[in-house]
Amino acid sequence: MKIPLSALIRAESPADITAIRQVHESAFPTPGEGQLVDALRSAGHLCLSLVAEFQGTIIGHVACSPVSLRDHPSLLSGVGLGPIAIIPAHQSQGVGSRLMRDCLAAAAAGGFTFIVVLGEQAYYTRFGFVPGSNFGLQNEYGVGDEFMALELQFGSLPQPAGLVRYAPEFASVAP
Repeated sequence: MKIPLSALIRAESPADITAIRQVHESAFPTPGEGQLVDALRSAGHLCLSLVAEFQGTIIGHVACSPVSLRDHPSLLSGVGLGPIAIIPAHQSQGVGSRLMRDCLAAAAAGGFTFIVVLGEQAYYTRFGFVPGSNFGLQNEYGVGDEFMALELQFGSLPQPAGLVRYAPEFASVAP
């Protein structure tokens, strides 16, 4: 087991944009995630963007963008988490977990009441995520239990919550 890395977690700055794209390109097999973050930023849809910095180098990034519920259009307090990425050389050192915890805390402090994610159950359940179907949530991509949700404010999701819609940039960027 590697020793936990002492990285600084902070909000992105304009000087970080190129490094953020490089983090995503190194962590994923295609440039799609980096392109998605750029598109969300350009459209003003990055409501939360945190970086992990170690010795002056950006080694991780997490983004959140607004989501809406088709059946509850007046409920505008949710975000979609992702993408999240750590440079491969710094994975399994606790950086991703710190980014996740700080992201969840920042989302709650920012007044968001729920957060959804599409990803690995074994990873996201560690942070309290449960299948979105537990809340009656569906997603635009037809994904089952890998589509998960977390109420940042207990009871914030109506039952059933219905279809979650992501920012349009998710559909416009090829993986």
